[in-house]
Amino acid sequence: MKQGLARTLAQAAMALIVAGCAKPAMPPGSPQDELVARGRDLFFKETFGGNGRTCGTCHPADNNFTIDAAYIARLPATSPLFVAETNPALRSGFESPRLMREFGLIRENLDGFDDLQRKFVMRGVPHVLSMRVSIDSPQGPRTGWSGDGAPGDGSLRSFATGAVIQHFTKTLNRVSGVDFRLPSDAELDALEAFQLSLGRQSDLQLPLALKGTLARRGQELFLDNSLAKCNICHSNAGAVTRLGSANLGNGNFNTGVEALPDQPARLSGELVPADDGLGMPGDQTFNTPPLVEAADTAPFFHNNSATTLEAAVGFYAGPAFNNSPAGAFLKGIDPNKKGIELDATQVQAISAFLRVLNALENIRQSSTLLDETLMRPPPRRETPAELLARVRQLLEGALRVLTQGGHHGPAERAASAQLQNALRQVIRAADYSEPTRSAIDEALASVKAARAELVVVQ
Repeated sequence: MKQGLARTLAQAAMALIVAGCAKPAMPPGSPQDELVARGRDLFFKETFGGNGRTCGTCHPADNNFTIDAAYIARLPATSPLFVAETNPALRSGFESPRLMREFGLIRENLDGFDDLQRKFVMRGVPHVLSMRVSIDSPQGPRTGWSGDGAPGDGSLRSFATGAVIQHFTKTLNRVSGVDFRLPSDAELDALEAFQLSLGRQSDLQLPLALKGTLARRGQELFLDNSLAKCNICHSNAGAVTRLGSANLGNGNFNTGVEALPDQPARLSGELVPADDGLGMPGDQTFNTPPLVEAADTAPFFHNNSATTLEAAVGFYAGPAFNNSPAGAFLKGIDPNKKGIELDATQVQAISAFLRVLNALENIRQSSTLLDETLMRPPPRRETPAELLARVRQLLEGALRVLTQGGHHGPAERAASAQLQNALRQVIRAADYSEPTRSAIDEALASVKAARAELVVVQ
């Protein structure tokens, strides 16, 4: 009897130990957190009964929600991005595999599917960061590269529907219920919530008290409406056009990109029809992208025609832009009737400024996510490991944009050293199933120190 009692007590003690070691159930998050989490799952995992692609196929989180030729080259041959090479039903008229692999261009049938061999455009993949502050206009939402990246009302909900029809289909017949299924209203709500949660939730307020010599001069040029004129169409380096006190929202402009003489994709000899922009037939205009995220989301413009940030900035001082309707507009509102006239050093300064802005945004997001690794429940229902993976990508991106472009002054070098230490601590924290508080605290301190090297902390 004593042995039985001892065995019972031992079993009870073991049960208490196991219960104490077991991870407590995660308490429920807010309804909005749950909606965003549902949207994340759909974005990266749901194929909608199609060819295997998901939204994340072309908008991967580990490449700032866009793709480029270098990223594509690292993908395995089994990636659903390459279905035109592996699915005989999609071999002709669905994608242009060479242009995808060499230039990161995706085939779009914005003017309908009645002539797949000749009626299409080739466009890069726009990132989906900071859409909450980027796509609204008095004419309605501007999604995609021309503002008509979705059927119907152009909203994010319609954008998801259009993406399934265009990119997820099993055959070129594009029959709903056979080649794919359309997202439900609940799924569209979740996808919209997730996309709106990404990146900045508000615009910057420029000028910033920057410490770097070249970045500081670049900001002055950027904000000078009589010289570089950047801030007119990219207010506070975002996607909003402002004329005086008038807020015109996300604007569409014909900037002359299609007039560039040596379009890289057309040099290949592959068929690249002219892209007529918004509408059917198009009006030759394309909508304004935000610039805070630009340095780390190359290549640039709707057709990936500029591969570096410096080339993209330099475009606006060239004849293609200054002879375009947008260039004529800027000349018309200039008291001296001058367009954009920048020399090489000014192009470099503006680029340095945009690189620092991108790094500061990555630092801001990293700090927020590091704080969230210690919360229970974590916002948006991500695990600490998932949050740390995102922080690592952001820190690596900040280091990359600060060191590229040929200028790395004392402020940028000091910030990079702090970011390197933060990255080491994040990698250290990721080695544990439950990140250590010391590693998170040190990473946070280094991230904040990096910011203090780039901008005067108020």
